[in-house]
Amino acid sequence: MPIADKVRDALGSSSLIRKMFEEGNLLRKKYGAGNVFDFSLGNPDLEPPPAFHRVFLKLAKEDRKGSHGYMPNAGFPEVREALAKKASREQGVTLDGGQIIMAVGAAGGLNVVFKTILNPGDEVIVSRPYFMEYRAYTANHGGKLVEVDALPDFDLDVDAIGRSLSPKTAAVLINSPHNPTGRIYSKERLAALAALMEEHGKKTGRCPYLISDEPYRELVYDGLEVPPVLALYRESMVVSSYSKSLSLPGERIGYIAVNPGIDDRENVLAGLTYATRVLGFVNAPALMQRIVAELTFAKVDIDIYARRRQAFTKILDEAGIRYAKPEGAFYLFCEAPTPKHQEASAASDAAFVEHLKKHLVLGVPGAGFGKPGWLRFAYCVDEKLINASAAAFKKAMETW
Repeated sequence: MPIADKVRDALGSSSLIRKMFEEGNLLRKKYGAGNVFDFSLGNPDLEPPPAFHRVFLKLAKEDRKGSHGYMPNAGFPEVREALAKKASREQGVTLDGGQIIMAVGAAGGLNVVFKTILNPGDEVIVSRPYFMEYRAYTANHGGKLVEVDALPDFDLDVDAIGRSLSPKTAAVLINSPHNPTGRIYSKERLAALAALMEEHGKKTGRCPYLISDEPYRELVYDGLEVPPVLALYRESMVVSSYSKSLSLPGERIGYIAVNPGIDDRENVLAGLTYATRVLGFVNAPALMQRIVAELTFAKVDIDIYARRRQAFTKILDEAGIRYAKPEGAFYLFCEAPTPKHQEASAASDAAFVEHLKKHLVLGVPGAGFGKPGWLRFAYCVDEKLINASAAAFKKAMETW
């Protein structure tokens, strides 16, 4: 029997990020790990902070009845209360555990949100470039992703988003700090977006949700801060995880924080809980819930990422590759340079990525984020590997 047409079509345009990562594995087998400069996957190489290991061992030794059994689908009540305090500090509103739904990572959380809010044909607006899996998450639940180009500096184009709002708009999805550009959206820009969405709601009778995907919230540089979305717009939710802040991507633990002032709050929360169950998650992992509840002030050493950012940008500067300086996260979004003796319009992200591969440097084409002509490097790798790549970048540019 054949597989579903929708899945077959999706396989043809599978994630370029994963494709490059798999090619990196083949190159490492052939040339040795130390000779391949793989910047394709946002998989943090830092170990979780020491506090994680202490709490993990403590809870693993406990023999408390029910520690590993089912709990309410939204999560352990005491865990949700602990995370409500954390989210309240970050978001500038007062939440209690009732407004927190534990999730199987941010990806699981976004699928739960879309399952809850989308009717077939509903639209979700996103700023381009964007994390390409958003398209699949939206389509999973009958929705349509509407792409709106960001401003040249990759800030939100609020006016363009406003022109894209329609009676079918269920949500605007933002991601700050941003993957792939590292951009942090300012409070002023977010406030302008909130005002525009409120006005749209008054005109149409349907106020779209503002969904903020925030797994990189604690990975910021130069003293910057990520503005609190819940304090700026009533119809809002934040989806986050501990994949980056605690370096726990494989443990799949995150949460959804729902604005306490959201309309129809009881049904929204009930819907999120129901979706968690029927999507097959049932609940977020029990042990990880209990661990993160004790680590609400812990995070990895951001200074390490800051040093890597500095080392990588120095290499790109010397090679002559232009980039958007990241304010957060751990990615560098770079312009594909124009080949010698060709017009600027001939610059191709896919061709340049293939050229870099010949020099054992791996990045991801910007087309994988809806932005051809650019490419992404992830610097969540050992600083020694970053520094060792300088010669490869220089040689690649000399022959491009």
